[in-house]
Amino acid sequence: MPAEEVTRLLWEWKNGNQAAVDALTPIVYSELRRLAASYLRDERAAATLQPTALVHEAYLRLVAQSMPDWESRSHFFGVAAQLMRQILVDHARKNKSQKRGGGAAKVSLEDALGFAPERSDSMIALDVALSELAKIDPRQAEVIEMRFFGGFSVEETAQALGISVATIGREQRMAEAWLHRQMQRGEREAASGA
Repeated sequence: MPAEEVTRLLWEWKNGNQAAVDALTPIVYSELRRLAASYLRDERAAATLQPTALVHEAYLRLVAQSMPDWESRSHFFGVAAQLMRQILVDHARKNKSQKRGGGAAKVSLEDALGFAPERSDSMIALDVALSELAKIDPRQAEVIEMRFFGGFSVEETAQALGISVATIGREQRMAEAWLHRQMQRGEREAASGA
């Protein structure tokens, strides 16, 4: 289905047409599954999750919004990327809390996750660094979020943000370098007990 049709259905959903949600479901679900699988195949992924569990949780959060304000297909999937990030970080934090004996209660999604406990700290450190980057350069943070958490291609990211492919490349390289430095600094501080 062309992107324009998805945008039209999102617009109809925004305007209260529940039939548009029904028409979108199979399209959106398959695209979210592709994005989740793409993210979870990445060697840099901070946790090993089943794509189905990640997609289900993200989709439930997306459709639960009472008054969605979708501007386009790209906007919708950008929000989906943010939700996937939140889900991954929430599970990393929960795992870290449980590892320390925090006694956090398991949620139904927990059973569907094949979580890598040794990666929890990395996921949390990445989230903290990405939040800091968003304060300094929101667009660079968006680029990373869309590329890393949303599985967007360079071209899809450029289209979603309305900038050139070359700019995406520059922004991503600068953001990755900044995040790497921040995460290394955090590791040094943690090791020294600061």
